[in-house]
Amino acid sequence: MAQKLTNKVNFQFIRYANCWEDADILSEALDVAENKKFLSIASAGDNSFSMLLKNPELIVAVDVNETQLHLVELKKACFKILAHDEMLAFLGFTDSSDRMKTFEKIAIALPQATRQYWESKREELSAGIIHGGKFEKYFRYFCKKVLPFIHSKKTIETLFIKKTEAEQQLFYSKKWNNWRWKLLFKLFFSRRVMGRYGRDPEFLKQVKINVSDFIYKRAEAQLSSTAAFNNFILRYNLTGNFGELLPHYLQQENFAVIRKNIDKLIVVKGYAEDAIEKYGPFDAMNLSNIFEYLDESTFRQVASKLTEGLRPEGKMAYWNLMVPRRISESFPEKMTYDEKKSKALHVADKGFFYSDFITEIKK
Repeated sequence: MAQKLTNKVNFQFIRYANCWEDADILSEALDVAENKKFLSIASAGDNSFSMLLKNPELIVAVDVNETQLHLVELKKACFKILAHDEMLAFLGFTDSSDRMKTFEKIAIALPQATRQYWESKREELSAGIIHGGKFEKYFRYFCKKVLPFIHSKKTIETLFIKKTEAEQQLFYSKKWNNWRWKLLFKLFFSRRVMGRYGRDPEFLKQVKINVSDFIYKRAEAQLSSTAAFNNFILRYNLTGNFGELLPHYLQQENFAVIRKNIDKLIVVKGYAEDAIEKYGPFDAMNLSNIFEYLDESTFRQVASKLTEGLRPEGKMAYWNLMVPRRISESFPEKMTYDEKKSKALHVADKGFFYSDFITEIKK
């Protein structure tokens, strides 16, 4: 399946310029701590950087998409060279008049292939690379071209003004959830539109439910809750920027420690099970939502290999989006589902669109 996915999906561009998963619940699920070794799906690198906060022995950030790894290396170099405010400006969280000048400053810390890649992407760097992924462009198009037909700028701003739970629910039902929101939201986040402009049709192949209905219901739960006020993911989804809500890895109080530990993160091209052969076994694994893309047979094969690469009492954490997968159901003799912790963390998850968060422990 690994080869099938590589052959069918275009990995020549950035799919995700940010990690759309909650680093806070991930760290708690995996019990990230000193002197432990972790495997982490790289994606945009954000959650792998966040895991450095607990001073682990090693983080192996692995991905089949080499372009995503160029992005991780770019952010890694930023931690090494730039001050906190410089990194925010260069990546696109805040304004900058000359990002290419900053790039020349960090280029010395980049692997040669990564430097050559980014030298050919000057336009993307100049625009702020956190906005340069296919997924980010999809959301920004929604914010700029679709949402203005539904709500005024004032209404959007009011959504994020702190209220009581009852006031937020009333605002959502009376002001936000109008017929235009229901219609255009479900059209824009349909399987067809999302598959073409947001994700990849291959990533939705295992989905058996109505995509737009599912996302609408997940969004409704978040929008009508006070949790919306401090959700950096929702803020970007609806405004095209993070504003003052920074992802965990770039919050100022975390910056110095992550920078100190930055060389404990290594970047590896390949599949998670391949990284085990060279760097395993691991104490814990962040598996993102990789099982979303696998048919049942392939899921079992991959899950078995990953389980073998985990130390006794080691932990796994991963998300289900629209395809239900749980390793402990397939291999109950090897893995135990931590139901209490999983459900509690799922309730707290800022990645509101996920249907489940799974924490499991090796027997």
